[in-house]
Amino acid sequence: MSAGLEFDPKRLRHFLTEQFGDPEHDYSLERITGGQSNPTFFLTFGSRRMVLRKKPPGQILPGAHAIEREFRVLSALHPTDVPVPRPILLHEDSALIGTPFYLMERVEGRVFADCALPELTKDQRAPLYMAMAETLARLHAIRPEAVGLGDYGKPGNYFERQIGRWNRQWRESPSERIAALDRLAEWLPAHLPPDDGAISIAHGDFRLGNMLFHPTEPRVVAILDWELSTLGHPLADLGFCVMPWHTAPTEYGGILGLDLAASGIPREADFLARYFASAIPTSPLTRFHIAFALFRFAVIFIGIADRARAGNAAADNAGAVAPLAERFAQRALDVIAGRET
Repeated sequence: MSAGLEFDPKRLRHFLTEQFGDPEHDYSLERITGGQSNPTFFLTFGSRRMVLRKKPPGQILPGAHAIEREFRVLSALHPTDVPVPRPILLHEDSALIGTPFYLMERVEGRVFADCALPELTKDQRAPLYMAMAETLARLHAIRPEAVGLGDYGKPGNYFERQIGRWNRQWRESPSERIAALDRLAEWLPAHLPPDDGAISIAHGDFRLGNMLFHPTEPRVVAILDWELSTLGHPLADLGFCVMPWHTAPTEYGGILGLDLAASGIPREADFLARYFASAIPTSPLTRFHIAFALFRFAVIFIGIADRARAGNAAADNAGAVAPLAERFAQRALDVIAGRET
């Protein structure tokens, strides 16, 4: 029960008993591997099957690992048609297990880490991609003020503010300089598109690996990992979501270079057409939005590597992502130059 934990599960059990009553004998806590950010656990407590998400131990940047924001956005979206797990409780006192945490309902389903979907047949792949496109459009159709999230972020000038934020994080990182990332950091602010005023709830990490699909149907039953969510531009999420078409299988499971027709995976243009058919009208997706997404993820990789060196990354293999930062930066430059293969 306590193997691999940085807190005492007995104290947590006592707290849960106060909240839900005595579970008798059925109490288990299992860490979920693979995540790079907030430590996550399957929690069984009597008849309740839950998920516990907490901040990582150790010193973290102000505002980082904001599980309180995750709980807030889940609470706002659960009554809507956007599929999210049901939030159960938020505990902000660090004394209990070392950091704040929250509990949500455990939803049964399938998670696919590899965008090539090797475990599925050719005919099964496109419907999952199209379900993801429709789910993203459904999220962006929610008006933030209608669900109590009107103050969930700053409206307007989203890309300008985001570029400033990620540029600053890159400049302040102790990691070795990456020339491609420096070039990208200069190109993006010089090519900002006009602000069209579009505002939506932006997930911030909307990708296949953060979707929970129905056990047998091509349907998203839960969007996971809302740590980076905010009020933002819908094309930021969309640009991020199409990154696999611009990265190779060895680069965080991309699909660039695969025979899409033979595999049954839709072309990027078909995926975008499905999104825009369901979405509130916006400006078109451009190379800027895709390059920005790749830049942002590259800096996130840098941050994960920095946390690994500091000893407070959530995953044991966090340091292994550092080389991906340079590769993603180069992919972004390829997008800008139009020389992808």
